[in-house]
Amino acid sequence: MDDRGPVLRTARGGADDAVLVITLARSEALNAIDNRLLAALHDALDGVDEAIVADPLALRAVVLAGDGTRAFSTGMDLRERAGFDDDALRAQRVEIVRLITRVHELPLPVIAAVEGFALAGGFELALACDLIVASSDAVFGLPEVRVGVFPGGGGTRTLTWRVGPARARDIILTGRRLSAGEAEAWGIVARVVPPGDALDTAVRLAAAIAEGAPVAVRQAKRAIASAHRLLREATDEEQALYEDVLVSSDRREGFRAFAEKRAPRFEGR
Repeated sequence: MDDRGPVLRTARGGADDAVLVITLARSEALNAIDNRLLAALHDALDGVDEAIVADPLALRAVVLAGDGTRAFSTGMDLRERAGFDDDALRAQRVEIVRLITRVHELPLPVIAAVEGFALAGGFELALACDLIVASSDAVFGLPEVRVGVFPGGGGTRTLTWRVGPARARDIILTGRRLSAGEAEAWGIVARVVPPGDALDTAVRLAAAIAEGAPVAVRQAKRAIASAHRLLREATDEEQALYEDVLVSSDRREGFRAFAEKRAPRFEGR
């Protein structure tokens, strides 16, 4: 890492250290994902892949968390992205889609521990996990339409799978936020716990999963995911649709307005 300090931490937990905890460590930016954190997350997943190959029994589950209690992650760092040209945005999006796909397809169970905000790409990252444990004051949302884009990291698919088309449209097309209680009632969140308890609860849940037979747990995860066999095809279609908004004047205005802390003036172009 450079002299700005680490943007990600990893630690082992649970019985026999069978649970890997990956923590997004940009609390000063509400754990927004910039290119440094994005690269660090890919490095961490490379480590998971290597650990599985080296010893299939040593690592049984993964927990994703945000540093502090203010946010799991507020998504991609729009202040950084406001300075990107279209090609830089495309390159970054390839990596965020690859990251979320890797989390979704990881053979080990993955649990998101959500405190505070899980918005935009941060919510999409949580949705890619097998289970979400949230504090009672957690807030979820996909507000991308308010800045000129739409959820391009898999959220249009993973949210629809969890809540159905009507509720997914309610969330995505309005860009509104959901409370932890509403997210639990809609089947997005598996467990709601008191503020500050999400990480400990997620690690205990992961440790309980780790007590199961590794082959059975992994195959059960694959069997559950088999209902979503069109993931790759849907990703390709989403990519084509996202390209239209990426080059739109509304996207540019939305990013400028966010950086300038003002209401956007969309023109529908």
